This record gives sequence, C-alpha cells and structure tokens, in this order.
Amino acid sequence: METDNVEKSMTRLSIRGPQAPPDLSARHRAYTTNEVTKGVPTAVVYCEGNFGQTDGKTANGLVRHSQAYRVLSVIDSELEGRDSGLVLDDICNQIPIVEDLEAAVTREVNIPDTLIYGMAPSTGKLSLSDREVVLDAIALGMNIVSGLHEYLGDDPEISIAANAANVTIRDIRKPRPSKDMRLFDGSVSEVKAIRIAVLGTDCAIGKRTTATILARELNACGIKTVLVGTGQTGLMQGAKYGIAMDAVPPQFCCGELERAIVAASRGDEPDVILIEGQGALSHPAFCTSAFILRGSQPHAVILQHAPKRAHRCDFPSMPMPGPKSEIALIEAFADTRVIGITLNHEAMKDAEVDRAINRLSRSLGIPVTDALTRPEVHLSDMVLAAFPQLRPVPLVAAE
Repeated sequence: METDNVEKSMTRLSIRGPQAPPDLSARHRAYTTNEVTKGVPTAVVYCEGNFGQTDGKTANGLVRHSQAYRVLSVIDSELEGRDSGLVLDDICNQIPIVEDLEAAVTREVNIPDTLIYGMAPSTGKLSLSDREVVLDAIALGMNIVSGLHEYLGDDPEISIAANAANVTIRDIRKPRPSKDMRLFDGSVSEVKAIRIAVLGTDCAIGKRTTATILARELNACGIKTVLVGTGQTGLMQGAKYGIAMDAVPPQFCCGELERAIVAASRGDEPDVILIEGQGALSHPAFCTSAFILRGSQPHAVILQHAPKRAHRCDFPSMPMPGPKSEIALIEAFADTRVIGITLNHEAMKDAEVDRAINRLSRSLGIPVTDALTRPEVHLSDMVLAAFPQLRPVPLVAAE
C-alpha cells in the first residue's frame, strides 16, 4: 500500500473477542501517530485465525504501533476483506486483512520485504500449516521475523531454504550467547532516571500498550522518557533498548535487564525509564515479573488490571487476583511502591469503567485510569503526582 508517506498506527484495545472495549463517548479519542516512513522495511503480518484475539497480540501490537516496519497487510482468512483498524479499534487505518500470503503479495507493486509471524501461541511453536506459509514467503524472497520460543533459524529445513533464497531469519526471542550475558552487578542504582515498571495482575492484559502510551504522553509533556522492552512484540515494534526476558536463562535475567536499562540511561540520558512488564508476580506460570522487579529496581510501579476477567489467561481453573493483593505482594517483594492502577476494559461498558475507576481509587487511595478510553493526560498526571520534581519548569520572560 503506497498511497501515503507514513502509516497511521493505533494504540487501543480490540473490539473483537475478549478485549472488546466499552462504548466510547466523544471524550475518548483514538491514539494515533505518524511514525513509520517508506524508508523502513515493508511487512506482512501473519495472524491466521487469531487477529484481534489474545494469541494474536503480536499482530495487534504491530498494527497499532510500529517504528521498525511499515505494515502493509495482515493475513487472517477469517476476517478477509476488513480493515485491521476497524477490527481492533473501530477506526480505519487502511491496513487491510487479506486471505493468504498470495493475496498479500499480489496486491503490492513490489514483493514485501518481510513476513512477520504475528502470533504468540501458548505452545511457542510453529504449526505444520504455518511452516508452509513461512517456506512460501522465503521462496518469494521475503525475510522472516518470528517471536516464537522455537527458533526458526535453527530449523534445518527453514534455514536451508533461507540460505538458498539469500534472506534473513530474525528470531526475536533468541538471546545473546551465554558467554556475552552478564550477571546483575548493582549498576542500575547509578542510573539517574526515575524507573517505573508497568506490571499487571495477569499476562496479555495490556501492559505494553499502556507503557507505550505513557511513554508518548510523558515525552509530549517535555519529560524525556525511554521505554525498555522485555518481550518479543515490543522489540519487533522497534524498542531501542530491551531483551526478550522469557528466553534468557534465569541466572542472567536480572543482569541482562540491568544492562539494557544502563544502556538506555547512558545512550539517551532520559528523565524517566519505563520498563515493560511481563506476566504477573502472583502468577505461578511466570517468573519474569520477579526478575523485572529485581533487575530494574524500580522507584515505582503502575499496575494493569482487568476487573471483568474471571480467571487467568489460558488457566480457566485459576481465579484472577484483585489489585489489592497484587499491590501487597509487589510492595513486599521489592523496595518500591505502586503509584496507580490502569484498567483493561475487556467485557466492560463505559459506565462500568467509570464505576471501577471510582471504586478502586477510593478503596486503594491511588489514581486509577484507563489508558485507552480516558484522556492520556491522566497517565502523566499519575506519574507527576508521585514525582512532582519531573514537572517542567515554566519559562519566565526576561523583564
């Protein structure tokens, strides 16, 4: 799609499936940015049967926000013919959903540069049908980007095909060689920037989206902010600093995150460093939140919560915790404080979001907002209330 010099990328929750938003009123605006120019690689995002769903969160995130790729189309035969922005956000973004790889390629003047595997299945592995799509894309001369736990570059069949076609395989989750990894050494304590981790009460609950919006809003306020990515989607989107923490050996997780934060501090000298959360500290299936709290040593935490989510994602027999117990656990585990709650409004109507904001703010005594359906300034206000020293000093005209 070559009609504009830039792509519009959205940052809102899906209107399809479990992340459906409430009815939006006039006071809620879409978060749009013009970030990606024609100078970056073009990409087709493969998300068969999962676009707008939890397992399609990588594709969802790339359609809403990407600095590293110019997304041309999304592959999902179940939604073929629809606009991806309308599916996700009820706002047209002119990135179409197509039936298959052939349709994605034939609609373009030139073969797209890249096929991005846009799903995050719980197995972390490539299915047989998906493998054929990857091999077909390689045969067309397309590079492959994958965030699976299964490294496609190590797969003999895929690797041989890629070498023959002279294309690259980028396995986002593949960590650095262990000889190059570092252990935690405490150097994060020398970082001058205020460090805020965006954690959650569950996985796939919107932590990355909230962190992305908050970073943009703080920068717009003149508060230089850098977001350190900790998962495959954030790195695909173009995070300058970060690691895929769930692929790093446990003994190196804290040190590798510390390395990324120190690099962000030295490279950009920001006022604030946001750290993208993973999983939940209380979730028995994930350890990444513990490593994030230890490795980043955050001054504060913002907690993302879905009030209407009955059970943990992919664990129907495991009830969701409430924010109060998660806050107590976080503050007992680390020398930090939770400064606010952000809501994932899945399955909630707008009036329910209002009631949840009022109820939680009263009971917990901290600010509560929804990053996607309430003004973004509420996020920056949450940070400024906790750290008033960040408020820009107004310029005084000389007399």
